[in-house]
Amino acid sequence: MKCGIIGLPNTGKSTFFNLISNSKVLSENFPFSTIEPNYGITKVPDKRLYELKKIINPTQIIPSEIKIVDIAGLIKGSHKGEGLGNKFLSHIRETNVIIHMIRFFHDISVLHVEGSLNPIRDKEIIDMELQLKDLETIEKKLEKVTKKNQNQLNKSTSILKKIFSFLKEGKNIRMYPFQKDDKEHIKDLQLLTIKPVIYVCNIDDESNYKTNFHIKNMKKMASMENSSLVILSLKKSCIGIDQVLKKTYKLLNLQSFFTVGKKEIRSWSIPNPCTAYEASSAIHTDFKKGFIRAKVIHYDDFIKYGSEENVKKAGKIFLAGRNYLIQDGDIIHFRFNR
Repeated sequence: MKCGIIGLPNTGKSTFFNLISNSKVLSENFPFSTIEPNYGITKVPDKRLYELKKIINPTQIIPSEIKIVDIAGLIKGSHKGEGLGNKFLSHIRETNVIIHMIRFFHDISVLHVEGSLNPIRDKEIIDMELQLKDLETIEKKLEKVTKKNQNQLNKSTSILKKIFSFLKEGKNIRMYPFQKDDKEHIKDLQLLTIKPVIYVCNIDDESNYKTNFHIKNMKKMASMENSSLVILSLKKSCIGIDQVLKKTYKLLNLQSFFTVGKKEIRSWSIPNPCTAYEASSAIHTDFKKGFIRAKVIHYDDFIKYGSEENVKKAGKIFLAGRNYLIQDGDIIHFRFNR
């Protein structure tokens, strides 16, 4: 599961990537300082790890991780290949969640590819490029389907045509009112505007964003899409980055379980939902091969009673079989045949 950072050039994408991945990729004041995508791993902030640490006092704690991709800045005409656009769009296709960086900061020393600051326009430029690419993808698919089914209008064709019309209205596919199983007919197309998005507004530290006209409009647009929005200032502070990462983790449809001991407390990423049998392979494939059962303590119970011994006395430890659905924050010890 990967998250991709996109936006116009010089919006703060590479700076954001460096901060969250502890990398040192090129971040320069000119378009396309990023050509090839930069890949990184970032830790997912989780206060529960530190609450467990207070009780257990381990040697180390290890948070969950997610993969982040810093994708080169898109420009007008990217869907036609402008600015190596087709290559960049293909990198977006490989991601599961998009972090869309939007420039709200005023800094004449940092070039703006459109020549002026206008965050709403900048968002719409990116939207249009992704929409045009999706239109192209659907059009090609419809041509193939029509040739094979000259006299048959099947469910897939019907949905494709409806989405095509929806896109032509300038709307992202994630806003489309999908019915049950509709997405099954288009999942192989890896459409760009169906991907969940977090809009990140990179502001000036001194700007009063609460009364900012562009921020108000951006909030409305994000709300219409049922998308998340985070406001931060990469120049002045890292406040807000944790919020982006938590939202990304949730949009990736991931949850965590914990393993605890004196040596380490560790958070493990698994899909939501996920059975105990499936979750065991997050630690090692041998666990899944020889799975017997799982000893489970709910996080809240562990915090309430303060130790495994007290949890046991309270009757709050239970043994779970392979089909038990993990609850986010479960503390688990797997038993397996070696």
